[in-house]
Amino acid sequence: MSEFKALLVSETADGSFQRQVTQRRLSDLADGELLIRVRYSSLNYKDALSASGNRGVTKQYPHTPGIDAGGVVEASSVGEFAVGDEVIVTGYDLGMNTAGGFGQYIRVPAAWAIKRPQGLSLREAMLLGTAGLTAALCVDKLERAGVAPQDGLVLVTGATGGVGSVAVMLLKKLGYRVAAATGKADQADFLRSLGADEIVTREELQQGVERPLLKERWAAAVDTVGGDILFNVVKSLRHSGSVACCGLTAGVAFQASVLPFILRGVNLLGVDSVELPLVVKASMWDKLSLQWKLDLEPLAQEVALEALPTAIEQILAGGMVGRVVVRLD
Repeated sequence: MSEFKALLVSETADGSFQRQVTQRRLSDLADGELLIRVRYSSLNYKDALSASGNRGVTKQYPHTPGIDAGGVVEASSVGEFAVGDEVIVTGYDLGMNTAGGFGQYIRVPAAWAIKRPQGLSLREAMLLGTAGLTAALCVDKLERAGVAPQDGLVLVTGATGGVGSVAVMLLKKLGYRVAAATGKADQADFLRSLGADEIVTREELQQGVERPLLKERWAAAVDTVGGDILFNVVKSLRHSGSVACCGLTAGVAFQASVLPFILRGVNLLGVDSVELPLVVKASMWDKLSLQWKLDLEPLAQEVALEALPTAIEQILAGGMVGRVVVRLD
């Protein structure tokens, strides 16, 4: 097949951006050691930014977003992968400036791909995607910092989103008591169904921004939103508590004070899932396929490629709940 379907984002003459599913050719793809027929992808906030013309994510258009891809190797120039191997690609430059998983084919360096763990189907892997991988990395980093279930309540901000919802489920599976924070009051029952023990409103987390310290409340936290909410979480950690930070939907800046760090000994842990060494990603995927495996169907929305423009508008408007897996057959 020399042609395939893909979502193409193009800049118009007036500087706006349009999204349409169209035919592309294999010759449009960049060079790479692996040609992969994509079976499933997933929709992330970064994909929506790329699909909106955000130059901080994607520099040149026309472009096909999709930072996640699960598929089958159709051509390989390296010995590590053979035709027919099922593989997962997440992060690195996929979907940013390299044509991504919202096309039926991608061509990438072999160093970006891992073979599908036996405990996960391609669909299950893409239900996790970058969001699930990031959630797992956050929980892993908290545990490496010494957090344990007996320490107390663990907060998850942005809990209805992709990272947040997986984090709630994973923490509950591991025996933690979980407080889920959200700005979507109508999703409280959904969050409880995932395992949340308490529901915290966004307004509650925004109180006390002007204060250098807040009442000790959380043993640990997974923060997916950033901004002043992140620092309010830091100010509310119990002594020696930790927060894993991985998102910025509430902003990239916050009003900071050293007091929580020097009076309570708390830890602010940064989490990146994009440029991690492949061996670290592979180890975490193995964990997600075995002892940390989750039933993600309660989170799942499945859409065809043609429905992606509507789903992108929904995630940009803050209306997305759970995980969207994209079917590319």
